[in-house]
Amino acid sequence: MKKITFIGTGYVGLVSGAGVSDFGHNVICADIASDKIDQLLDGEIPIYEPGLNNLVERNVKAGRLTFTTAVDKAIQDADVIFIAVGTPQGENGNADLSAVYKVAETIGNNLNGYKVVCTKSTVPIGTGAQILQIINQYKSNEIEFDYVSNPEFLREGSAVKDFLWPDRVVLGTPSEKAYEVMMDVYRPLFINETPIVKTSIQTAEMIKYASNAFLALKISYINEIANLCDEVDADIHEVTKAMGSDGRISPKFLHPGPGYGGSCFPKDTNAIASLARQKGLTLRTVEGAIKANQYQKDRMVDKVKHLCNGDVSGKTIAILGLAFKQETDDIRDSAALDMIKALLKSNAVVKAYDPIANKNMSIKFPEVNYCLNWEAAVEGADATVILTEWREFRGMDLNKVKELMHQPVLLDTRNILPIKELNRLGFKYDNVGRKGINKDAL
Repeated sequence: MKKITFIGTGYVGLVSGAGVSDFGHNVICADIASDKIDQLLDGEIPIYEPGLNNLVERNVKAGRLTFTTAVDKAIQDADVIFIAVGTPQGENGNADLSAVYKVAETIGNNLNGYKVVCTKSTVPIGTGAQILQIINQYKSNEIEFDYVSNPEFLREGSAVKDFLWPDRVVLGTPSEKAYEVMMDVYRPLFINETPIVKTSIQTAEMIKYASNAFLALKISYINEIANLCDEVDADIHEVTKAMGSDGRISPKFLHPGPGYGGSCFPKDTNAIASLARQKGLTLRTVEGAIKANQYQKDRMVDKVKHLCNGDVSGKTIAILGLAFKQETDDIRDSAALDMIKALLKSNAVVKAYDPIANKNMSIKFPEVNYCLNWEAAVEGADATVILTEWREFRGMDLNKVKELMHQPVLLDTRNILPIKELNRLGFKYDNVGRKGINKDAL
């Protein structure tokens, strides 16, 4: 079993570190953020991710997973070092790589023997070469190391499952020795016949960006088709069902909604588009997806205003769902951010409820009235907007919703409520791509 250090205990580092420890390796998760490490040492998980608490607890008890702020020593004690720090969007859409480069410098200063340095962070194509240069600049000349690009493909809300049962593992390195080390790290997956993709560093970096950009394109495309369905009285549910049955297309990511968000798609599409511009190219489809996504969020605001006869000033609007998707507390680039900002700017009174993300959103918009359940949120509201597809919203008693609201006006941006029931109860409503379907439809 290997001694492995993950530098960074954010979303990627913590899930991946806990997952690798579950393979039987001895893992140290290191971070300079003492508040995060203190939480983890106290048995608290600083992020919400289904199954992560049990995964961490199991491996801590087994003695395979530990946490520390002593980054230097964690590097010195490791056989394999994973870089798993954040790469937020910087100016002009570029990824901010300052944390990655700082870690590379720290690794160089603390190399005390052969190690494999592996990047999990999402980084632009060409970053691996920069990391190699920095480590070589700071390390002792006689010490050798190898470098691997090992991008993550974790979906928030199902990250634990995605790590333990991945579709593929990408290993970008020119070194056979490093490849064998990484194969040992991922041995349980290899035994289970998980495809291992061995490639160059640059290609591995491109695989990550190309994958995320494609999925963002698919979401933006189906949102635009849904918008057209609104105008031609077609049903987007039937359209996507028929499209998804085509093996060349597949049904995944064919779910229309208020626009994509989260930690990956917005940042990564901007980053790859920015990189292309630096190389004298224009990724027209990706640029189009970025614009279409912002339009989709703006369109949802317009739908609310239209339902309220063009004016939301002084009206109480209930927002159900603040996270960018269900099963996460992540509000980064959530459609709720645009919606709340626009409603407050239009002098609306905003009430909101999310099973997990109230606290995170309250930091952004403290003036919003955050509720402990959906009933309290919709009570007295002039309109209700569903922005996240939490299961509890799917099962809401619409009779009770109507009874609690001041006016039975509802925008379902996730298409999760039964239209037949909304019609029967006399709701004034809208959705995404199902406006013109038969009133008796389910």
